[in-house]
Amino acid sequence: MNLNLTSTIKMPDHELRRQVIELCKKVGKPLLKLSTKDYIDNGLGHLVEQFKGQAGLVNIEVFNELQHTITGWPGGKPNADDSTRPERALPYPKRVVVFSPHPDDDVISMGGTIRRLMQQDHDVHVAYETSGNIAVADEEVRLYMHFINGFNQLFANGSDEVIKIRYREIMHFLKEKSAGDLDNRAILTVKGLIRRGEARNACGYNGIKKDHIHFLDLPFYESGKIEKLPMSERDVEPIIALLSEIEPHQIYVAADLADPHGTHRKCTDAVLAAVDELKKSGAEWLSDCRVWMYRGAWAEWDVADIEMCVPMSPEELREKRNAILRHQSQMESAPFLGNDERLFWQRAEDRNRETARRYDELGLACYEAMEAFVEYKF
Repeated sequence: MNLNLTSTIKMPDHELRRQVIELCKKVGKPLLKLSTKDYIDNGLGHLVEQFKGQAGLVNIEVFNELQHTITGWPGGKPNADDSTRPERALPYPKRVVVFSPHPDDDVISMGGTIRRLMQQDHDVHVAYETSGNIAVADEEVRLYMHFINGFNQLFANGSDEVIKIRYREIMHFLKEKSAGDLDNRAILTVKGLIRRGEARNACGYNGIKKDHIHFLDLPFYESGKIEKLPMSERDVEPIIALLSEIEPHQIYVAADLADPHGTHRKCTDAVLAAVDELKKSGAEWLSDCRVWMYRGAWAEWDVADIEMCVPMSPEELREKRNAILRHQSQMESAPFLGNDERLFWQRAEDRNRETARRYDELGLACYEAMEAFVEYKF
């Protein structure tokens, strides 16, 4: 089983698009205003020669390529010509699995697309690959433990001994805990429960059914510290089982390899390894499945690589923010915000607005924000 697939991901070959977009940046013009002189002066006269000596034909070719990446129907538009659309019209509705490395990457990275898929009646599942328990501050545990203890006292007259014992143990541990100490298993479990609750809350906001929310808790993550365990077949097996059960028509997977702690890379490898194993085993449903890669809080796809771009209105961007804000433990008190002082919802909005700005600068439709995807060929 190949557990290092991110090192072999092949990006799409859009060389013409890439060169023309770079020319637009260099001369400060939108696509349809590039002249033959612009091409020749910048060493790209050969591109014009390939298109009957007409710069306008080059411009139109690249303009149309980019125009066809934009869709308000990420699951495909039924009863429509899909020859120039990024996703096929049929089958409709589609079964969709969104893999989220942590219990918030789904809404941070593609929250607008998830809502669009739900509004268009697709059968959407979200699979959270790791518990995310090390990214919860101790203050959050204290808050929840006070709530549980208070609930026990108010509604059960303090009769639940398990709550009382655990409350004392956990609060004592946190009181004695020094900087750099690892959490014990009880505290990691509570932190994992906090993140599960937030994920369910965000999914509920987006209309996803309870039985369509899956917590995989991949073993590699459960080291209790920033440095994770090596990924193994034990991390791939639950993904294979889930995909075999659902047999999706679309799979969305994180490919945000800029994640500073490496969790995203391992999660990407686990999903792609699962797809690879299913293909080897002859899973017939894979022939009618597409895998779309998204990026998250740290980076975005280069415009030249984008193969599907889902636009959002100001209201839709605000709805995406509302889903992200359901992950309260990941706001100001999150331990791993990094050197970037922006909160995750701010990073997401800035990134999505920047993608829309780049499309606008190239002379395409001007949207409030856009979420971008690249297809993984398997």
